[in-house]
Amino acid sequence: MTPEARPGLADRPPRRWRLVRASREAVPPSVRRFMRRARQRRLRSALPWAVVGGLVVLVATGWWVVAATSVFGVDQIRVTGSVVHSEEEVRAAADVAVGTPLARVDLAAVAGRVAGLPAVERAVASRDWPGTLVLTVVERVPAAVVPVGDEFVVVDAAGVGFQTVAFRPDGLAVIRLATPEVDQTLARDAVSVLAALTAQLREALVEIAVSGPAGIELRLADDRVVIWGDATENDVKAGVADALLAQEGTVIDVSAPDVVTIR
Repeated sequence: MTPEARPGLADRPPRRWRLVRASREAVPPSVRRFMRRARQRRLRSALPWAVVGGLVVLVATGWWVVAATSVFGVDQIRVTGSVVHSEEEVRAAADVAVGTPLARVDLAAVAGRVAGLPAVERAVASRDWPGTLVLTVVERVPAAVVPVGDEFVVVDAAGVGFQTVAFRPDGLAVIRLATPEVDQTLARDAVSVLAALTAQLREALVEIAVSGPAGIELRLADDRVVIWGDATENDVKAGVADALLAQEGTVIDVSAPDVVTIR
């Protein structure tokens, strides 16, 4: 028999289903314990990822603040060790704008630019948080002076001319070159000879004259000359010349220290 044929069935209203949350008492304790443990396991498994995610966000935010904003920007450039060049010259050579994020400053490039100053032998750039860029300068050490026109060029042990002065500084020997400008190779050879001189030769020295790579001469007081030749065997030549200063003669030739002549 179909539903339509069953007496009174067609007159019944349709059933409507709905979800009803069961009361806590309706759920067995064992089920509640199982569900509680399941939630705890899910929380424990998710906690490490939440911590890692939080750390990533924190680090990314911190790096953005440090590297991309002016919060930790350069607000001071401190210069140490510079005497020949003023601090303003060193800062200008560094070429770092105030406000540049300190973390993004290329320290090697900055040090290279500062080392390009004539009197700077080497430079080191470093960070002093939160906002100071430190430039440490090591200047060239004066070894002698080379007359150029009416002025004197101060050179270091490598023969590099790094400062021009109007008067000869006290305590620096004179190297007179035949070239119109400072020839670094010739100046370096002359400085190496100067470093090998004995105290007696140094006291008598008026100047070192250099006409070429093998044309080094010591011009001494009383118009005496020591022909040195090239800048080899300097210690041997210095010892021989020192021993011969007591001999008569105005020219001492130690260019070949095994065969010395005096005239």
